[in-house]
Amino acid sequence: MGNILNKILSLCFILIPLIIGCAQQQKQENQIINQQSEVNNMQLISSAFQHNSEIPSKFTCDGDNINPPLSITDVPEDAKSLVLIVDDPDAPVGVWDHWIVFNVNPSTKEIAQNSQPEGTAGKNSGGKNNYQGPCPPSGTHRYFFKLYALDITLNIPEGSTKKQLESAMQNHILAKSELVGLFERNK
Repeated sequence: MGNILNKILSLCFILIPLIIGCAQQQKQENQIINQQSEVNNMQLISSAFQHNSEIPSKFTCDGDNINPPLSITDVPEDAKSLVLIVDDPDAPVGVWDHWIVFNVNPSTKEIAQNSQPEGTAGKNSGGKNNYQGPCPPSGTHRYFFKLYALDITLNIPEGSTKKQLESAMQNHILAKSELVGLFERNK
């Protein structure tokens, strides 16, 4: 009986910090979202797929693994920079960051397919400073293309992680737009 109790306690010491870490990350994301203005007309859309619909395989690891074309409208006039984050909250290892670009010029209207917007590249979860297309190991995953308008240009280095970026963005978000794409690999 003592052995079982010790195993349960050991498991608790492993799980509790993990649960607390996830809760803190969610709290930080919620704080970032709550900082945006109540009136948010800024939009991020793609001519390749509609919101909450299938991302064509061309833009995934099963295809050319290039970014889809994106259009940006109604950026707040007082924005000093834009931030683009693409992530997958359904990844088995936790949220997987596919693309991070910050200090994008707020006058940017289009991001062409297979291009990096002019700005500063952040580091994705694969350790690269560029777009990494959807490549889920199983099932349908959601890919969140998040665009933020900031009231500053960020003073963080190229290759910064999403966590570093989100920390620097706090209290500087003017607006946010989100485009969600879905993808499941054909095996």
